[in-house]
Amino acid sequence: MYTIEVAGFMDEVTNTEQHKSLADVHATVSTAHPSLFRRMFAFAGPAYLVSVGYMDPGNWATDLEGGARFGYQLLWVLVMSNAMAILLQTLSARLGIVRGRDLAQACREAYPRPVALALWVLCEVAIAACDLAEVLGAAIGFNLLFGLPLIAGVLVTAADTLLILWLQRFGIRALEAFVLALVTVIGGCFFIEIFLARPDVSEMVSGLVPRLNGESLYIAIGILGATVMPHNLYLHSALVQTRRIGRSDEAKRDACRYNLVDSVVALNGALLVNAAILVVAASVFFKRGIVVTEIQQAHLLLAPLLGTAAASVVFAVALLASGQSSTLTGTMAGQIVMEGFLNLRMRPWLRRLITRLIAVTPAVLTIHYAGEAATYRLLILSQVILSMQLPFAVIPLIHFSSDRARMGAFANPAWVRLLAWSTAAIIVGLNVNLVINTVGEWLAGAGAWRPLFLLIVIPLALLLAALLFWVSAEPWIGRWIRKRGRAPAVLPPVERELPAPVYRRILVPLDHTELDRPAIAHAAAMARLHGATLYLLHVEEDVTSQVYGSLASTAEVRAGLSYLDQIVEALKAEGIPVEAEVVHSADPGREIVRYARRVEPDLLVMGAHGHRRFQDLIHGNTIDPVRHALNVPILVVRGE
Repeated sequence: MYTIEVAGFMDEVTNTEQHKSLADVHATVSTAHPSLFRRMFAFAGPAYLVSVGYMDPGNWATDLEGGARFGYQLLWVLVMSNAMAILLQTLSARLGIVRGRDLAQACREAYPRPVALALWVLCEVAIAACDLAEVLGAAIGFNLLFGLPLIAGVLVTAADTLLILWLQRFGIRALEAFVLALVTVIGGCFFIEIFLARPDVSEMVSGLVPRLNGESLYIAIGILGATVMPHNLYLHSALVQTRRIGRSDEAKRDACRYNLVDSVVALNGALLVNAAILVVAASVFFKRGIVVTEIQQAHLLLAPLLGTAAASVVFAVALLASGQSSTLTGTMAGQIVMEGFLNLRMRPWLRRLITRLIAVTPAVLTIHYAGEAATYRLLILSQVILSMQLPFAVIPLIHFSSDRARMGAFANPAWVRLLAWSTAAIIVGLNVNLVINTVGEWLAGAGAWRPLFLLIVIPLALLLAALLFWVSAEPWIGRWIRKRGRAPAVLPPVERELPAPVYRRILVPLDHTELDRPAIAHAAAMARLHGATLYLLHVEEDVTSQVYGSLASTAEVRAGLSYLDQIVEALKAEGIPVEAEVVHSADPGREIVRYARRVEPDLLVMGAHGHRRFQDLIHGNTIDPVRHALNVPILVVRGE
């Protein structure tokens, strides 16, 4: 009876703030509406926040470049990229709805810490590249509308943190409404531009025929990176959790269906905006043989070429709206990635300021040393960086959403897996081609710096290749390891009369995960049977705790203390003596041994993830160091 009560209690308390994506707005939007329209409206929103990343200033640079240099030839790349985006964002939303985990949390739980940290670093680089595009886009918008110098505009954009904090006070729906209003402005502006440009429809249709050459490959990959943005996959899997849905399979299935509609509508709207930019560039610049080398040039040429000054003003307004809308969602993506990978929370304004400073620095340096014209090339480079990070987000997403153990009946069917892996293969293939070509060009122009260049690039390429291989093959490696058997053990003779142990002090290390529930349930059952005292120990091992020790007082630490207090109160209410302690260290195994030597327990109860042999080396193993250091019976409880 007691085990059932504790298990139920643990189901409730393990779902504390530390496990929630965007905890401040988690499950704050009700979806329990009787009419179909109102339910669809309740679910609408996350995909619109995601879609602004598909029409940010980086997209403008790649679309303008593609249209001005190659006419309508790369229109098919936009359509293909959008189809990929719909598929991958649908998988991301499904992961968040079914598992209640965003992609960053899923990576942290599934991969060893070094791999998760490497993925986090790559994702932060991608977010910084995206933020760089937003900084430059907003700065160019200020320059075009108000004549503000680019460097001043870049510095002004650092203040948009205040706008984000102000909007977050009103909840997720207010933020969604504001972003949707900006998206509407962008769409309306380009509807006007298309009307003024009057493109040739037959030539537009011919642009849907796939064709690619060495010259257009770089821009094509830039378009791909600007359209299928890696951090959007992390963002979408968290945003869908702002909706309050039931736990039944039917409720989750309905949520997946409504989010699919939301994604299709929102991302096709983004496709229309991107296609409009490319079409305007093709019909206005390509046909006149004008090569666009910067966004400001496009702005200045639109008025005389289209015969109205309104074209330039509309263009600048849309650009400014694009930069501001995409910077809002970039903030949320940065928060999700840091919390998900590191399990570390930071004040939103501080997180935003750090991300923005990382983006502002290269923008200011580029403008100062290379001139304002170099910002256009920097925009395109930022989108290529995004594309190169894509495989490290896409492949884990496909693995997680296809895993029946994680997703159950919602695991990807065979035809979805085929489409998803085909998409991943195209992304990886294009990026490998780009890397080979780009590195070859850099080597040819390196001159005396060639040895140093090789010393840096080759190890980095090998590390990235090894990481990509790991995230690609990890499920099959783990399955192969689990299938291998062990040699039969030679057992000692069994005594006829075994001594009955009596436990008076039971130590239970907690790691604030789902493993705590079965560990406490077993320990509590033993305590009731033997009249023992439970000793609960939790080791805070986040970055802040490692630096400040017992002085650490982050939101994560406070949530952990509250969580531990709830467990202690529940056990005491059942009449079980219990003591709890929290220590701060980077080495949980060492702290468990130190605490055990102090309290001298008769039994140690520990939760285990079920890793075996080679996986222990990769994932890290706390149990083995503890059992080798202590002469205490250990009960290892497997997690569910």
